[in-house]
Amino acid sequence: MSESPPLPDTPVTPPASAAAEVLPARSDGATKPLTATGDGSGTTWGSLRPLLLRLHFYAGVVIGPFLLVAAVTGLAYTATPQIESILYEHELKVTPRGSAEPLAEQVAAAERAVPDGTLLSVTKGAGPSDSTRVAFSKDGLAEGYTLTAFVDPYDHEVLGTLETFGQWLPARAWLDDLHRNLHLGEFGRNYSELAASWLWVEVLGGLALWAGTPRNRRRLRRLAVPGGGAKGRRRTMSWHGAVGLWASIGLLGLSATGLTWSAHAGASIGEVQDALGGSTPAVSTALPAVGSGKEDAGRTDVGIDAAVASAQDAGLRGVLVVTPPAEAGTVYVVKENTRSWPVRQDSVAVAPATGEVTQALRFDDFPVLAKLTRWGIDAHMGLLFGLVNQILLALLATGLIAMILWGYRMWWLRRPTRSEGFALGRAPARGAWRRIPGRLLAPAVVLAAVIGYYLPLFGLPLLVFLVVDVTVGVVRRRGTGAAA
Repeated sequence: MSESPPLPDTPVTPPASAAAEVLPARSDGATKPLTATGDGSGTTWGSLRPLLLRLHFYAGVVIGPFLLVAAVTGLAYTATPQIESILYEHELKVTPRGSAEPLAEQVAAAERAVPDGTLLSVTKGAGPSDSTRVAFSKDGLAEGYTLTAFVDPYDHEVLGTLETFGQWLPARAWLDDLHRNLHLGEFGRNYSELAASWLWVEVLGGLALWAGTPRNRRRLRRLAVPGGGAKGRRRTMSWHGAVGLWASIGLLGLSATGLTWSAHAGASIGEVQDALGGSTPAVSTALPAVGSGKEDAGRTDVGIDAAVASAQDAGLRGVLVVTPPAEAGTVYVVKENTRSWPVRQDSVAVAPATGEVTQALRFDDFPVLAKLTRWGIDAHMGLLFGLVNQILLALLATGLIAMILWGYRMWWLRRPTRSEGFALGRAPARGAWRRIPGRLLAPAVVLAAVIGYYLPLFGLPLLVFLVVDVTVGVVRRRGTGAAA
């Protein structure tokens, strides 16, 4: 990070203030004349803006590649429902004909197809053309993966088996891994967490800089409408700022939801959620000790069809996922898995000896934080509103890709064009923090420390940046002193 001359404001339009001063063009001809005032100098915003500009610039340059990878892989992920329906139509869809066979017979057929597997769950399709999924654990599978047999419910023919990650089929699981960790396991998750930890910083900082740029009142519409006759770097900035304004709410949502399932920040968020009583509840898999037949544990199992019938009598509909009893003294758990709108996530526990529903958990009774987490994650994955959600995510990903590229283009356009050899664009001036009053600087430092503690991949890079920046500054000052 080289020492650089101050980078004053670069508004889309000249400031309307009469006090605005226009600097002469640089001798290298790299940039247009830059406004020196009109940025609120002498005000709170005027003292904060240079530091915010420097942070936005360096975060964009350093974190930009991580955001770019996350956006590109996220864009590919938005198409997974269509990819799955094409690649796995044979396993997913059947021709309805007559009545479906009992689930028990379908499970038995799946067990014959996967003789060395351990039954984990059975997913009953919502519609008459959906196959039944029977998932098994098996030696040799990667962590988190299961081997799923797809069964035709009308003749219990096994249509095929696929390695699945939860409910994700291989193509989606591959793209999910790519987006989440670049297929580098736990180490790779740091990339996506780094991107999520800094995305909100870039969005909020960019919004403040864009909205705080002085404008003629007649040209305020250019906050939201790009272009407007500007040329060169100003035109690129207008697109960067206006698209950022439109995309800001969605990008903030992606940042927040991405952090909830990140490795480091996600653990902190989970602790906070638990402390606030907002964790996601679940029915107990153990038979109740009193009142519903733990004494019946040794009796004949009523079977999976009776368990599903009890769940349907309790009001469960749509896609039903059944987890059979893992051992004596445990229950069937039947859970709805409809994550489009309206969300259906009710679940019940069913006693295997009697078929009695021993516990019911309704999504309506979830804590608000748990509901928000469910909706947020499903929206992030393009599940909440189906195709509309997918299109919005694709637009957000495309917008983020464009903003990153526009940001780098602005940096490139600011380079000295008349100097010899390769040179990069100037960076905002060092030492901006000295202009901030102590009453603002102190709480800002405390706030950054607290956020950095809970979001370590925000805090650690920020700390490294500060250390490097201070070190470079000290070295340059000593060099300048020695030369004098």
